[in-house]
Amino acid sequence: MQFDLPLAALRDYRPDLSGIVAEGFDAFWAQTLAAAQARAAPIRLAPAQTALKLVESHDITFSGFDGQPVRAWLNLPAGARGPLPTVVQFLGYGGGRGQAEEYLLWACAGYAHVVMDTRGQGAGWSGGRGSTGATPDHDMGGGPQFPGMLTRGIRSPETSYFRRLFTDAVRLVRDVKGLPMVDESRLAVLGASQGGAVAQAVAGLEPVAAACIDTPFLCHVAQAIRMTDKEPYFEIVRYLRSHRGAEPEIQNTLRHIDGIGFAARARAPALYSAGLMDDICPPRTVFAAFNHYGGPKDITVYPYAHHEGGEIDQTRQQLAFLARTLTG
Repeated sequence: MQFDLPLAALRDYRPDLSGIVAEGFDAFWAQTLAAAQARAAPIRLAPAQTALKLVESHDITFSGFDGQPVRAWLNLPAGARGPLPTVVQFLGYGGGRGQAEEYLLWACAGYAHVVMDTRGQGAGWSGGRGSTGATPDHDMGGGPQFPGMLTRGIRSPETSYFRRLFTDAVRLVRDVKGLPMVDESRLAVLGASQGGAVAQAVAGLEPVAAACIDTPFLCHVAQAIRMTDKEPYFEIVRYLRSHRGAEPEIQNTLRHIDGIGFAARARAPALYSAGLMDDICPPRTVFAAFNHYGGPKDITVYPYAHHEGGEIDQTRQQLAFLARTLTG
């Protein structure tokens, strides 16, 4: 059911940033990214062996958080000469990069397409969704966690899993910009759910040409955990049930990683989507980020959609949006 505010109220919903974004947000992320940059090694590409004739694939290894190696795929239209408009894609919760053959659409549309592996993920969740991963979390985070990644290191911004994941994503975009087949002036970030959260974070931390952000996770989290009993947000609730008194520390961490903070700092044109029956990332949380987004923006609303959003219909919207934004 449509359990949240009416659509007209959602379009006006702008919670006060002072309770959501940490005072030291900018300094925290500047220091985090500078430390990762200082430990970075050059990006490495190796040909990936596939049976594809029309798509050329490469296996990427790049330096993410703390200089740790992270994997990605690069798919190109076979025989294309760069520099090409580029889409960098981030994956949903529990999913890893899988195989290069799983990602054909954007290369077939004429783009260089990069798909980042998600550290420590790739075993799936909620019935086994998600492809396999190739990047460990390098035993980072410390402390107990509820199964899943949301509570890994959640007692401190410095140990939060999402500090590492967002840093990986920014580092990938920076490295990809230097590849000869990539036109850095026409680079977009894209993702849904957790991938939408990552794309939004990158748009707020690194100059990009466009962002496609579908049903984003990790927005207005303090509100989300009071509105839904669905995973992954319910991981925080279960954690707090057994770690009584931890809420001030957790809220401090969330103020450093909440997507609204990144959205407010982004300037690239963005296309969002929301499902009004989404009880995983409630509409109010999506609109809170969208309404604070700092660049030109539009949102496609699916009144009868759950967390799947618009699926292929939204993909077609994205193809048209990026054709206008990246290729003119």
